[in-house]
Amino acid sequence: MAKMTLEQLRKLREEKRQELSRREVEGKEIQLIVGMGTCGIAAGAKQTFDAIVDAVKEFGLGEEIVIRQTGCMGLCYVEPTVEVVAPGMPAVIYGKMTSDTARDLVRKHLVEHKLLDSHIYDRPAVDIIKK
Repeated sequence: MAKMTLEQLRKLREEKRQELSRREVEGKEIQLIVGMGTCGIAAGAKQTFDAIVDAVKEFGLGEEIVIRQTGCMGLCYVEPTVEVVAPGMPAVIYGKMTSDTARDLVRKHLVEHKLLDSHIYDRPAVDIIKK
């Protein structure tokens, strides 16, 4: 391994610090939970996860959001799945996600505060959502 300068080490430390801050839960109310069971991974959940991370960076939402992985959500027929929990909106599970739809999800749901209706596969019943 080549020697690194002090400036390169500082840059690497800052990059790793930013990566770790994405995992911090404290003070963050918005969660994106990607189903990464074997069925999800086989359907492309890793690419979906990476696209979500990139979109969150692109829209400057990194400090507000926790991006996590979970096992199977039980919706194997619509994998990859992503659950979104955000204040002021119902918790929703989106399915049949791709890299492109993952970017749309971040833009519509988290930036514009609108649901991505064409990919919703589970959400609370209307009678239990408080207005």
